[in-house]
Amino acid sequence: QVQLVESGGGLVQPGGSLRLSCVASGSIFSINAMGWYRQAPGKQRELVAVINRSGSTNYVDSVKGRFTISRDNAKKTVYLQMNSLKPEDTAVYYCNVRGTSAVGSSTPIFDSWGQGTQVTVSS
Repeated sequence: QVQLVESGGGLVQPGGSLRLSCVASGSIFSINAMGWYRQAPGKQRELVAVINRSGSTNYVDSVKGRFTISRDNAKKTVYLQMNSLKPEDTAVYYCNVRGTSAVGSSTPIFDSWGQGTQVTVSS
């Protein structure tokens, strides 16, 4: 199995910054994509940002120019740098990692989720 551990959430004022981290571990042969989702109360879960194996990135329109997704392949870690935060960014943020399991694993592919970390933007 593959485990994800998230960190970096917290309470910040509008215009502030936070950096989220997500570390993957377990039966991993290769990682195809790493991304961040978020869900606010009364809202549907949405994809915030994703980075694939080639390094290509995609962002939801509402965060373009403010958020940056990056990764460290050696550490199997994905980051989300969030700048110029707005109250509407308030949500629980979830890390997602997809890839191929190591040989010997019962499942050839994996799709794992982190535990979620709360981001609150308020004066």
